[in-house]
Amino acid sequence: MSDEIEFIPYEEAKKIIGNVIEEEHLSETNRRILTVYDLAGKEMCWFDAEDVIQEIGMRTVKKKLNDQELENEKLAAVEYVMRRIPTWVREG
Repeated sequence: MSDEIEFIPYEEAKKIIGNVIEEEHLSETNRRILTVYDLAGKEMCWFDAEDVIQEIGMRTVKKKLNDQELENEKLAAVEYVMRRIPTWVREG
């Protein structure tokens, strides 16, 4: 059995994901997560926001961005998450 995570196809993710919201981690202060919700508003999975920021090279923590730059980086984070929805969310 492999420990490698498998992801659902992007097109499938677009059909089942309702929202990706940045939130405070429930048990760790000063830690942000990106929570993924289905179309009915049920939590499916979450991602560590700092990990996503590092993976996509977001600049929000490095410099002040204008509104359009900030929006572009938020969209990049959501796109990253949408391409990494684990297959086990189908079971929930």
